[in-house]
Amino acid sequence: MKKWQSILLYIVVVYVILLLGPIAGFDLPRIIGEIAQRPELLIQQILVGLVNGALIAIIALGYTMVYGIIELINFAHGDLYMLGAFASLTIIGAFGLQDSASLTIAIPVMFLALIVSAGFCAGLNILTEKYAYRPLRNAPRLAPLISAIGVSFIFQNFGLFWGGLKSIFPIMGSNSASPKNFPDLLPRVDILKAFGIQSNIVFTTKDLIVLIIAVGLMIGLHLFVQYTRLGKAMRATAQNREAAKIMGINVDQIIALTFLIGGVLAGSAGLLVGLYNNTIVFTMGFTAGLRAFTAAVLGGIGNIIGAMLGGVLIGLLSALSDQYLSSRWTNAWVFAVLVIILAFRPGGLLGENVQEKV
Repeated sequence: MKKWQSILLYIVVVYVILLLGPIAGFDLPRIIGEIAQRPELLIQQILVGLVNGALIAIIALGYTMVYGIIELINFAHGDLYMLGAFASLTIIGAFGLQDSASLTIAIPVMFLALIVSAGFCAGLNILTEKYAYRPLRNAPRLAPLISAIGVSFIFQNFGLFWGGLKSIFPIMGSNSASPKNFPDLLPRVDILKAFGIQSNIVFTTKDLIVLIIAVGLMIGLHLFVQYTRLGKAMRATAQNREAAKIMGINVDQIIALTFLIGGVLAGSAGLLVGLYNNTIVFTMGFTAGLRAFTAAVLGGIGNIIGAMLGGVLIGLLSALSDQYLSSRWTNAWVFAVLVIILAFRPGGLLGENVQEKV
């Protein structure tokens, strides 16, 4: 019976794609023709998707770690990342840095902004866990979920208030709700042309720096969870909290550590996105959080490697959709792919791996 249900589901999915696909830009002959005519454009979009996907993956790790530990969907995480971007811009503005500032000055300031934004988001995340989530840990599951949504609105309005403090932080501009210009501090040297390769493909040092830092953070987290004592305690807590308590693990401290790491990742992502896109706005956490949560679910919520894979796939799908389908339908295609994958693999691409579940 299950075999026939799967076959029927395949047929329905194919039929819906063929029926609605052309309306949303899915014209296969046209897409194949464009790729054959300009293959370098496909490579360009893949590179863009990889960089954006790596940034999404960093945010997705915060979702998947918290869910793995206490099975809470922390909807405030996206807005925490937004506050990290505002903290970074505040530090950079305090030193008066402008576009293309000297690297000898910009590098120490960017490093300081990374420390401040990561520390600020980590501290805010710990306080949120202690006062908003911990009292509801044994409550019905809907209670902490509503609390997370409430915290999300608080963070978003705090970002709106922060963006209006022009008298204290002139770099914020005159309008609290308007996008903020983030100084372009990373060098934009075309790597291919620097090596004497003439091509329409553009991959700059800016892309490479952001990609290396993002991948480095993901690899560092994976190694920490797998090979450190605290990482083993986190995995034990994720597997069975009561058993972890019996074995002498301070579960409250481990949960607080998880929120701390999630905050560090959110603050780091806020700085990287600001440096990469050169604009931030108080609503950016909602969109990024939605895509990051989608990435976590796509890869397998609670699975660290799954969140990384999901983030990269979402980034690639978004970039290819913007180019070959229609930018108006990108979110629809992203969620359509999510629904299709979950229909066949309800646990996500990598399922629930208990040993990686944190």
